[in-house]
Amino acid sequence: MKKLVPALVILFFALLSCEPNNPFNTGPAYDVEGNLAIDSVKIASYLDTAQVDSLYRIHDPSGVIIIVQEEGEGSRPTGGNIAYTDYTGSLMETGKVFDTNNELIARENDIFVEGASYSLFKFVVGAGNVITGWDIAFRRIRPKTKARIIIPSPYAYRDAENNSRIPANSVLIFDIYFRGID
Repeated sequence: MKKLVPALVILFFALLSCEPNNPFNTGPAYDVEGNLAIDSVKIASYLDTAQVDSLYRIHDPSGVIIIVQEEGEGSRPTGGNIAYTDYTGSLMETGKVFDTNNELIARENDIFVEGASYSLFKFVVGAGNVITGWDIAFRRIRPKTKARIIIPSPYAYRDAENNSRIPANSVLIFDIYFRGID
């Protein structure tokens, strides 16, 4: 009997791995480098034609671009700081607004949600409770900065298809006013 138990366990896992509905089969890995290459071409084209006033641009090595429109002051946030910001998110390719914390902008773009809180947005820098592109960008700017942040899909929602307003592999733009940190 003692020899039969290990054999049954091995047989069970062998059969499980042949099952087409195997819960451990997650499919192909997300191609970060490939999507960054595709997005970098789209972003370069956007930057060539976009009419955005700026003081300067920060090209982070990750591929995130920060177009600083008004310079802030003070220390840049680090991991663990609470950042406060106003924002409007749109799709780079179409300009369609998909999210904002400004009620008027939400109403103008037909994305207003009754009962939603349209107030100053706060998040903990580096805690993983926002998309990675935000953590990258906010570490590069000072409080009171107004900027446009361009985030390649690998640092946004990747190939997720769970948001009807954001197609898979979308490059995102956020117009932000970074109010401050704690």
